[in-house]
Order: sequence, then structure tokens, then C-alpha cells
Amino acid sequence: MKVDLEYGHGTMTAELPDDTDVFVPGETVADPAFLPDPIGATRAALRAPLGLPPIGEQAGPGSRVVIVFPDRVKGGEHATSHRRVAIRLVLDELEAAGVAPGDILLLCSNGLHAKNTEAELRGILGPDLYAEFSGGRLVNHDSEDEANLVDLGRTAQGDPVIVNRAVFEADVVVMIGHTLGNPYGGYSGAYKHIATGITHWRCIAAHHVPKVMHRPDFTPVSHRSLMRSKFEQIGRHIEERMGRRLFCVDAVLDTRARQIAVHAGDAESVQRASWPVADRRTFVPFAEQKYDVMVFGLPQSFHYGDGMGTNPLMIMQAISAQVVRHKRVLADNCVIIASSICDGWFHDELFTGYRAIYDMFQTNGNQQLPDVNAYAELLATDAELIRRYRFGYGFHPFHGFSMISSGHIAEMNTSAVYLVGAREPGYARGMGMKTRATFEEALADAKRKYVGPQPRVLALPRAFRTAAVHLCLKDGPEALAQASRHDVPTTDTRGPAS
Repeated sequence: MKVDLEYGHGTMTAELPDDTDVFVPGETVADPAFLPDPIGATRAALRAPLGLPPIGEQAGPGSRVVIVFPDRVKGGEHATSHRRVAIRLVLDELEAAGVAPGDILLLCSNGLHAKNTEAELRGILGPDLYAEFSGGRLVNHDSEDEANLVDLGRTAQGDPVIVNRAVFEADVVVMIGHTLGNPYGGYSGAYKHIATGITHWRCIAAHHVPKVMHRPDFTPVSHRSLMRSKFEQIGRHIEERMGRRLFCVDAVLDTRARQIAVHAGDAESVQRASWPVADRRTFVPFAEQKYDVMVFGLPQSFHYGDGMGTNPLMIMQAISAQVVRHKRVLADNCVIIASSICDGWFHDELFTGYRAIYDMFQTNGNQQLPDVNAYAELLATDAELIRRYRFGYGFHPFHGFSMISSGHIAEMNTSAVYLVGAREPGYARGMGMKTRATFEEALADAKRKYVGPQPRVLALPRAFRTAAVHLCLKDGPEALAQASRHDVPTTDTRGPAS
């Protein structure tokens, strides 16, 4: 069969075995029904929150309020997107409570991601909200602005906690989050949003590192990993030091970023309510048996920005993310075949420090990607790279190290990774990938060397153009039973503190 897979700004056609299984999120298996009235559902959640009083009972005249919302990486930009709906309804509640507009701050929780430009903020908030708050009441989080950070010491696991000062000093903090399947420690939103979106790079370096991400509890994606327990502890530590809980408003989203459910209240209660709903969309019992080969394509531009599909470190991270998501349906000796133009464009202005990390991997005796993590402190404190993050709309220099920690997971869990169609194939080979001109050549080589003459093949068209799922075996006990074990971890006795 012929399958069109992403490649640059277009597609590349792959000739695959006729018995190839093809999966497209939201189409091959339908999502749960989305809410016909997301505005009404969000208003109802705000007025009957879980574990906390309504916003109007927490705030009043003179209250300082911070509304924290995610950046453009997820959530959509349509008129009824969760961000736009939730922020407007929260503002209505605050107005009714007598909170002055000048006492409300909108804070984008970009974490170590590139700060959102004015055009990007206008896109995700809509023109009305943007115009209402521009001029000082709408800001990006800055992980390097020392005057606007507060050091809260360390968690019980020993992780440093440094948080945005406006959040720490506010009387009420509202966290607008999305419950979407994420390869980094499970669902986004709630405590993950808190721990990664409004903190310092040293806090994020406590969990986005090899000793956390290369453990067996990280792949396949799990809510009971050491990474997840760190999110919980960091979030709770922030709340304990603040002396109050953060008010979360999280939406479970479908493939097209439409709300399936909305919950509001304290982070733990919102997680417990949201995750079982999200499981029905995210953990999909699909496969009859495990696959020997997984194929997909990388567009030039996807969620982290233009050049993600050409930057060799980001290519490897994206490939590994699919392994983390779908490991439950992959054979132990599986092979990945992915297409990318891989033309040597790092997009240095956006992916700050990535080229330096790549060059480090090629030199100084570094044999595997985790070896490069030894240079994290060097680049993460580089004054010029930090200046580009703070003022040049580039990613924080530590972000690249969190990506190489992910990138190594493909090597850990596959026999080989083939990159198809690279225009500058040396960059792919420099990341440990094999290169071929076509899918057909790569599959033929994989049959000879790794998977035999009749492999089971899984094709994932639009893998990076849709909100992904986590595929499971139809008859596997992990399909929903394991995925739904949502006892929130509070401690971990299996690994050392960071």
C-alpha cells in the first residue's frame, strides 16, 4: 500500500506492505465526544470547583490575581479554545468579586520554551484579550529574571524549587491547563504545568535529565514514574511555601483541541477527575500484536517551532517521543523509519545552543547522547545564550539538554533508527541514525538485518500534525487497567534524589 508521510513542507510517499496497520489520531479510532457547550461547561466547573472555594470567594477588592496560561505549543487558537474561554470566564468571576482590572496579570507559562512574540500571544489569546491586557499586564515567564524569581529551597527529594515571583506573591493564582497525553511524565496540566511552566532551569534540570528519563518507569509513558513524582513534589512544595493552593482550570482535549471535559479546583483533585476521562481518548487499545517496524514522517515545522524537523537533535527527540508513547505495541527489536529533509538548518535563533550541543556530541570522546549532559551547566549559564532566551525569542540553552535526554530513548529501545530523505545525511548519522534515500530502501535493509522478511508494520501519518495518543495492545492488561492507576505518587524509594 501507498502511504503519504510528512516530509519538509509536503509529504513523501512510502510503499509499504499491504498488511501495514495505519493509525491516525481521532480518525482510525474516534475520540470521545467533545462538549457541545464548552463555555457553559467551563462556567459550571468554575462555580463548583473541586477541593477549593469558587474564585469569587477567594478574591475581592484589592486582591492581586495572576492567571497563568500555557504557550502556543498546545491548546489551539480557535475561538472556543480552552485558554480563551477559561480566561474570559475567570475574568467575569473576578469582576463580579470586585477585583480591579489593574490587579490582574496574565502570565504565559513558557518555562524554558521561547517567549511568545506579540503576534503569537495575539494568536493564542485572540485580539480582544490581547488588546485588553497588552501594555504591562500580559507577560512571558522569564526563567532568568532573578528579580522576579523566588528561591523556595528544596523538596524532600532534594530538588531545587525556584518559582515566578508574581505567582508566589499573588493572593489568588489561576492555572489554565490542558490535559493531553505527553511523553514527558504523563498528562500535561495541573502539577506538570506548575512544575515546568513557571520555574527555573535548575528546577527543570531535576527531572528532564538522563537519571530520571532513562529509568524503566519512564518508557512507556507512565503516571507513576519518578519524573511524575517530582512534578507532584515540586508543585506541592510551591503551594506549601505560598501557604495556599493554586486554582487549576484544566480541560481534557480531543485531537482538534476541543474540550471533552473541564474541571476546576485544586491540582490534585483536578488530576483525579481529569485523568480517567483523558484515558479514554489517550490510551487506545488498537494493536493485535506488537510491531516490528514503525514508520512516520517529520514535517519541517511542528509544535516547538519551525526547524524542529530539520534540527538533528529535535529530530531525534521527536522520534524518541513516539517510542515513549507507543512502546507498549513495539517489539523489543523494533526498527523506526522516519522521513525528514534534515538539511542542516538548526534554526539557531530559535533553538538556542542546539548547534553547540550537536558539535559537543561529535567530539571530546562523547559516545552516547547522555555523555553530553556533562556540559549542561556550561551552556545553561552561558551569558550570550541566556541573552538570546531573554530578549531574542529563543529557547533557554538548557532546553536542548532536556531534548537529548529524550533523544537517547530511541537508541535504548530499538535495533535501529533509519532517517529517509535527508538532504545532508551526515547530520543524521552524527546522531546515530542510519540513512537511506527512500522508505523502501530502509525497510528492505531492516528486513535483512533486524526484523526478517515479513515484519509487522505500523504507519503513523500526521503523527506530528495531530494531538497524539498512546497505543496499546487490544488484549494487553496495560491498555486501560495499568494506564488508569492514578494514585498520585508522593515519594519514590527506587532512585536517588537529584
